[in-house]
Amino acid sequence: ERKQMKIKMLVILAVMFLFVVPTFAQTSGSGSSAPLVPSVVGLGLAAGLAAMGQGKAVASAAEGIARNPGAGGAIRTLALIGLAFMESLVLFTFLKTN
Repeated sequence: ERKQMKIKMLVILAVMFLFVVPTFAQTSGSGSSAPLVPSVVGLGLAAGLAAMGQGKAVASAAEGIARNPGAGGAIRTLALIGLAFMESLVLFTFLKTN
């Protein structure tokens, strides 16, 4: 059951990447950047969802450290790396909108 779930998630992720990569590779014919309204909506969604994910990650890390203080260092390191990746997605979206 768990293995099937992992396989499904990997397939969904692969399909998403197949659609996203060509979209970011396209350039507009007029030489201008992306339209303002969709860019702002995308940035808002990216920032909002990343904030929710970061909140969940920090809450889970704090709970994990509370349950097993001996693993605090490893949990803290993984949480910080995960937070950095989440924040980088927002920064990439910001750069795409400009």
